[in-house]
Amino acid sequence: MGVEQSGFTGFGNPVDPSPAELRAWAYRPDSVPLQSMPQDWDLLVSGDRLVGTLFELAMDRNCPARRFALHCLYIYAADGIRTNFRAHPKRRLRKLVEQAERAGDELMVNWAHNCRMLLAKPHLFAYPDWCEGGLVRSGRRLA
Repeated sequence: MGVEQSGFTGFGNPVDPSPAELRAWAYRPDSVPLQSMPQDWDLLVSGDRLVGTLFELAMDRNCPARRFALHCLYIYAADGIRTNFRAHPKRRLRKLVEQAERAGDELMVNWAHNCRMLLAKPHLFAYPDWCEGGLVRSGRRLA
């Protein structure tokens, strides 16, 4: 039985969930509503430890929490780019962007495009777009 079919019973530590816990929650997000999570949970989980899991979830068109995972990828990318990759490795972000360009659907290709645009033009950063979900909600491609 895969994670998708199994029940999710909650996080051992919601501030620092394991990749398996995040994955299990993503396929049953109603089991622990986002509103009940710690403040700025999206910022807390958008780090190097979970970025691979977040990427897998964002690539899965059938994942109920896909848009949340994509939102976290925007946070991760902006954090890396805006800190000149002191926060996250440039190589890791580059690999994710390339994989999204190769195998992603429109949402993921847009994310990859927007990451490349922010790399080229850091002044395009706007907190509401990158860290509050604006680009996820709008589906907008930066120009």
